[in-house]
This record gives sequence, structure tokens and C-alpha cells, in this order.
Amino acid sequence: MSWQTGLAVYFVIWWIALFAVLPWGVRRVDPADLNPGEDPGSPAKPRILLKFAATSVLAGIIFAGFYWLHESGLVSFRQ
Repeated sequence: MSWQTGLAVYFVIWWIALFAVLPWGVRRVDPADLNPGEDPGSPAKPRILLKFAATSVLAGIIFAGFYWLHESGLVSFRQ
């Protein structure tokens, strides 16, 4: 696998993992703290940088498994 293909696969895995990680630890804003026009379903503390870091670690683990399967020959993507 070339490094460009590996980067593309990691990119796709990262985005899929992000959608799995986004709901972790979400707490809604207290209705008493809502400003006019603010969505009541918005998260109180999104902690997006922490979620990006968790996504990167999760995507790295999944990609390592994918790479191992590809290089070991147990699964062939050429057929």
C-alpha cells in the first residue's frame, strides 16, 4: 500500500470514527441558562479538541488493524 492510499484510508476511517465519538459525554444546556435564540439541544461543554484527540487514537487503532490485515495477506483487496 502506498503512503497516499494509507493516508486516504486513514482520512475516511477518521471521519467515520468522529461520528461515533461525537456523542460521548454530551450534556445539554440547563434550560435556565439558555439565551434567547439558543437551541435547547446544544451541548453545554462540547470539548471538541478532546473528541478530536480520541477520534485520532481510535482511527489509528482501526487503521493499524486494517494495515495488518492488508499486509499479512489474510484479506486481499485486489480481487
